[in-house]
Amino acid sequence: MPLLWTFPAAFSWICDGEPDLGACTQSSIIDGANLLFLCTFYVLWIAISLRKRDSVGNGTRRDLLLIIVAVCCAFSSLAHFAVALQSLMHQVDVIRPQGWLLHFVRGLAWMSLTVSLLAAKSKWMRTLVTLWWVAFCLLVTAWNIRLLFKGLEIGVLDIVTWPINFLLLFCAFRKYVVAPEPNPHEKLYEPLLGAKPDESRSPLGCASCLSKLTFAWINPLLRLGYSKLLEFQDIPSLVSEDEADLAYKKFAIAWDSVVSDQKGSQGYLVIKAIAKVYFKENISIGLCALSRTIAVVVSPLLLYWFVNYSNGGRGDLSEGFTIIGCLMLAKLVESFSQRHYFFDSRRSGMRMRSALMVAVYKKQLKLSNTARKRHSTGEIVNYISVDAYRMGEFPWWFHSTWSLTLQLFLSIGVLFAVIGIGALPGLVPLLICGLLNVPFAKIIQNCQSQFMIAQDERLRSTSEILNSMKIIKLQSWEERFRNLIESRRATEMKWLAEAQFKRPYGTVLYWMSPTIVSSVIFLGCALLQSAPLNASTIFTVLATLRAMGEPVRMIPEALSILIQMMVSFDRINAFLVDDELKHDRIRELPEEDSPGSTSIHILSGNFAWDVESAILTLKDINLEAKCGQKMAVCGPVGAGKSSLLCAMLGEITKTAGTVKICGSTAYVSQTSWIQSGTIRDNILYGKPMDEARYKKAIKACALDKDVSSFSHGDLTEIGQRGLNMSGGQKQRIQLARAVYNDADIYLLDDPFSAVDAHTAAILFNDCVMGVLENKMVILVTHQVEFLSDMDRILLMEEGRITQSGSYRELLTSGAAFEQLVNAHKEVLTTFGPSNSEIPGETADSIVVKHEESKENKQVEISEKAQPGVQLTEEEEKEIGDAGWKPFWDYILVSKGLTLLLFSFLTQLAFVVLQAASTYWLALAIRFPDISNGTLIGVFTGISSLSAVFVYLRSFYAAHLGIKASKAFFSGFTDSIFKAPMLFFDSTPVGRILTRASSDLSILDFDIPFSIIFVIAAGIELLAIIGIMASVTWQVLIVATIAMVASKYVQAYYWASARELIRINGTTKAPLMNYAAETSLGVVTIRAFNAVDRFFSNFLKLVDADAKLFFHSNALMEWLVLRIEALQNLTLLTASLLLILLPQGYVPPGLVGLSLSYAFTLTGTHVFVTRWYSYLSNYIISVERIKQFMHIPSEPAAVVVNHRPPSSWPSKGRVELQELKLRYRPNAPLVLKGITCTFKEGSRVGVVGRTGSGKTTLISALFRLVEPASGKIYIDGLDITSIGLKDLRMKLSIIPQEPTMFRGSVRTNMDPLSLYSDQEIWMALEKCQLKATISSLPNQLDSSGENWSAGQRQLFCLGRVLLRRNRVLVLDEATASIDSTTDAVLQRIIRQEFSDCTVITVAHRVPTVIDSDMVMVLSYGNLVEYEEPSKLMETNSYFSKLVAEYWSSCRRSSYKKF
Repeated sequence: MPLLWTFPAAFSWICDGEPDLGACTQSSIIDGANLLFLCTFYVLWIAISLRKRDSVGNGTRRDLLLIIVAVCCAFSSLAHFAVALQSLMHQVDVIRPQGWLLHFVRGLAWMSLTVSLLAAKSKWMRTLVTLWWVAFCLLVTAWNIRLLFKGLEIGVLDIVTWPINFLLLFCAFRKYVVAPEPNPHEKLYEPLLGAKPDESRSPLGCASCLSKLTFAWINPLLRLGYSKLLEFQDIPSLVSEDEADLAYKKFAIAWDSVVSDQKGSQGYLVIKAIAKVYFKENISIGLCALSRTIAVVVSPLLLYWFVNYSNGGRGDLSEGFTIIGCLMLAKLVESFSQRHYFFDSRRSGMRMRSALMVAVYKKQLKLSNTARKRHSTGEIVNYISVDAYRMGEFPWWFHSTWSLTLQLFLSIGVLFAVIGIGALPGLVPLLICGLLNVPFAKIIQNCQSQFMIAQDERLRSTSEILNSMKIIKLQSWEERFRNLIESRRATEMKWLAEAQFKRPYGTVLYWMSPTIVSSVIFLGCALLQSAPLNASTIFTVLATLRAMGEPVRMIPEALSILIQMMVSFDRINAFLVDDELKHDRIRELPEEDSPGSTSIHILSGNFAWDVESAILTLKDINLEAKCGQKMAVCGPVGAGKSSLLCAMLGEITKTAGTVKICGSTAYVSQTSWIQSGTIRDNILYGKPMDEARYKKAIKACALDKDVSSFSHGDLTEIGQRGLNMSGGQKQRIQLARAVYNDADIYLLDDPFSAVDAHTAAILFNDCVMGVLENKMVILVTHQVEFLSDMDRILLMEEGRITQSGSYRELLTSGAAFEQLVNAHKEVLTTFGPSNSEIPGETADSIVVKHEESKENKQVEISEKAQPGVQLTEEEEKEIGDAGWKPFWDYILVSKGLTLLLFSFLTQLAFVVLQAASTYWLALAIRFPDISNGTLIGVFTGISSLSAVFVYLRSFYAAHLGIKASKAFFSGFTDSIFKAPMLFFDSTPVGRILTRASSDLSILDFDIPFSIIFVIAAGIELLAIIGIMASVTWQVLIVATIAMVASKYVQAYYWASARELIRINGTTKAPLMNYAAETSLGVVTIRAFNAVDRFFSNFLKLVDADAKLFFHSNALMEWLVLRIEALQNLTLLTASLLLILLPQGYVPPGLVGLSLSYAFTLTGTHVFVTRWYSYLSNYIISVERIKQFMHIPSEPAAVVVNHRPPSSWPSKGRVELQELKLRYRPNAPLVLKGITCTFKEGSRVGVVGRTGSGKTTLISALFRLVEPASGKIYIDGLDITSIGLKDLRMKLSIIPQEPTMFRGSVRTNMDPLSLYSDQEIWMALEKCQLKATISSLPNQLDSSGENWSAGQRQLFCLGRVLLRRNRVLVLDEATASIDSTTDAVLQRIIRQEFSDCTVITVAHRVPTVIDSDMVMVLSYGNLVEYEEPSKLMETNSYFSKLVAEYWSSCRRSSYKKF
């Protein structure tokens, strides 16, 4: 016999033996609920009392009303105790001796209510007692109204206590719905400083209980979003408990505690710390999940009760209303608990996410160099953007896993309660279907893991390519690197396709499971006769199986995602426990009042970049420097000069010796590190503005003319990594940053390499020897001409300081130093006899005269300055309602209209067959002639046939997704690789990478199935309403009203939600950019002691991103709650109609059918709404990718009808005719009509001040920018008439910034694999790198990660030696190498390219002094073009440049030589 049939007997002792299920159940529910609440109340009270036993009372004022109600409750309690005592003393009924016990329990409940009114002080206790008061009042009221309807008497005590229940309800609303007034005494404890204004805070912080319950606190934002387009500043900031700062502090405390407890073990520390912080708040989330699970499981029982009531003649109308009341209560509990479970779990996840993101960022600021080798910049950004970001969903998946498991077991219990042992055979197919999900989930998980690995590889390559796009375009390597990206993407697509085409099998399994299990259960009922196959049994089983379907499908997926999150936890754990910089290695002595205390002292220091390697980078370093001393460090490439500065900064591991630093430091790195932002921001570097000091720094670093040339002055925005600045400008901004910082010790790593000789002299004289006159300066330099002014010179070779002393001492005692100086002397003697006769006074007078005349000259135009327009533009985002356009873009670009139509038709067929199978059951049970076998067989057959269509639906959706992914990726990649260089100069890499990563992932995984889910659920929603209307047509009126109202509510919601998602698309990229920038410049940040400021800025970026995530989730729950309310109204209408319609009007089978579908109405509509919202959010990624699919492209790579001969250029003659060039339309001309000819085989030097147009000329030659007018001919062929590939492959260039790619020496030298190893070795030998690479263990297969800038520059020279084109361009190619190596390279270039046209852009005058011709540019005009010897004979612009250089060298060369 089914268990449920024995339930009435269990309550008969309450009701004098009369098994009235409705009355007895309701009476017992009231007493049971009171017992449950009072037990929970006392447990919570004891726990809080124990925790706060040492705390002082909070001094809360007693409320008069609460005291009055408490007195009333106390009298009620006494009355019940008196009745219980009387019953016990005069007991005569031995059969029912428990009557006194009921009164005792009720007296205990009223006494506990008295305590709850007076003792509930904590937030949790107040919440609990509020729920208790409300539930008690509602239950008692429902019970008394039922008795009145039935005409039964209400007990005296019940009549007396009923008004007290209403008083309790009033107390709940008065105290907890109306926001409490603040205690005036609390103002004494408010912070005086640093408090944020409340106006910008989220309304959640001061919302009432009812407002929180219904999400009404988000209404102001919705109203604002409906009235105008939301902007970032319109979004309220987070409440303090949600901010990243607090989240990190809590995590840091827990982390320290966990680490200290582990005692050596480093496993699972992150999980333990997270659990320690967030365990308590997740208990309430768990209670919500539990309530929702119980409400879902109870629904089939209510259906069973309803259909039985319908079958039983419906004599008692009050029972029908009771059923409907219970049904509505279950739906309300399900709705509210699920909404808050979803919202609170994601809110908790957001806190976890923020804490971990900040922890990773904080760790990278402290990471040691050895640890940095294990974690690249890209990987650190991934820890933040992928692993930590994933934690936003962790609590939701965690609670889903256990609650769905509980739901599954409770549903099985319901089956046994309804049909008894007949449910047992159904467990077998249920178990099989569940087990089949496990290997299927593992396959999907494996595919996704492999996909993620392939995606990481692609993104690493993409990032590298985007950062090196200029060299790729100059060398015409686009096709090779595009093929690399596409091969990486092909691996991704292989795993993506495998995962997506496996999903349809999972869909079939999900939809077939209920059919198979229900068929077996029905068969079990028929064979075992455990329950009749009537309407109540059949539709209760179907409803229960529907409740079991979600756990069966979701549990394997949830476990899979939790496993992925465990992997993320492990990755973050491994990062957080890695080595940090050990501050004890550098002892920073406290500064004294005397400024002369500044010093650096290194004694017997040994240092190594790689501690695990036996090779030392620096050996036996002994160094002492004092305040005001100027010290130079020089030596050949790779001698360890930069490493010495890093040793002083503590960036390199010290293996022996002591290092003492006294004073603050400022550091200028060899490779410039510039932040995205304005020039002013980069110079101030977080310091307050001091106008006088600022101007002094600008002038000393020769930036005054550059700043004045920009239309926005020092507020000009610099692109990511300073992309729109020349190399010299970036270096001078770095130097200005250091000067403005006003530190005690200045560590300058070759700051003059990227500037011309005149600017270098200004920087040295005005900055190093001028502004920094009283500071300690340690200068790494290759410029020998400055050494004579230094107090002390260190000569380094192979990681050792081989010589140390003043200039004169080293010149007389050191052969190595003498060799270095002689190399410089040889360079100077190339000026010729006439030039050597220039006396110092004459040279000085020329310089003075030139300085005076400069005041009257026009200001030079910076090459890329634009009037009124910042080069780095704000990120573009769509505004307003884009309607269906992005959706149709997705379909049309992917050419997937046919697949979409097939998906729609197969889904329609599936829904029709599913409806037909349930209709068959509802109609067939009316005919006794139809056997159970036929009933079950037809049902199984129709349902099984529907599985074919659901498979096809999912297959077509997967196919649509794969097509779209391929089409969008192809279009996006094609557009990026064909984009002009200006696009990369004005677009931060993060913007492109965000589209190539997260937006493309959404396209791959989310959009295709979101589309099909919306279509499927939309058709199903219409089918449900249709089935309900076919049974009771009147419901159609309410359903239509509810649907229309839902549409309006959704439109109201979507106005705000759409803009929130779009704004969120622009807040994540700055967060990742900032993390990447910090990783690249962490040495500079630590040197300037700016760690705290960067950390504070990152907290703000995390909160900016989190508040959009938070409010987006709140808006979604607001919407879903209201749609659930509207559809619950439809369910209420259908239920009432089924009760109120005349008996026999609706057959029991159709009652079960209608109600079983009505139960799914709310869930289906919410599903449609949620997935439509998700799709609308996801489709924004289509907008964002499509923005970058229509970038104006460069000219064609190959013009088929105008291909040059294979031997072109055979001579190398270059002719410029009236060449004019501007970077943007309507921008000023940067080159202003240049006409000249570079003869074949000649060596042409291009000189001019910074911003004169030298690099722009190179850009024009390689067509990085198309000429505004004029022509460039090479061997008589107009270069604009041929394709870019044909042009660039025939030109060679050594760029200003040396670039090397991930991979081996071989692939870096020869990316296109055109040359043999022997040819590569020959090229390496000629560029002085053979010995270095031969010493590496893997030789040509080794990577060059730790090579110096000079070695990288030599490497670039090796590339051009391989290609041997007729035209060679050197763009500051020897800026980072010493004079000796420079002289050797110039000799090699003369020998190897003797028959080639060599165009040299140089800052060092000796580099171009032996050229056949010299081109002098100024303000974009060609000032001079003549042989250098002839120009030196006249008072030419070039001779003045030479005189300036000679003047700067005079003290170290002319007098000393």
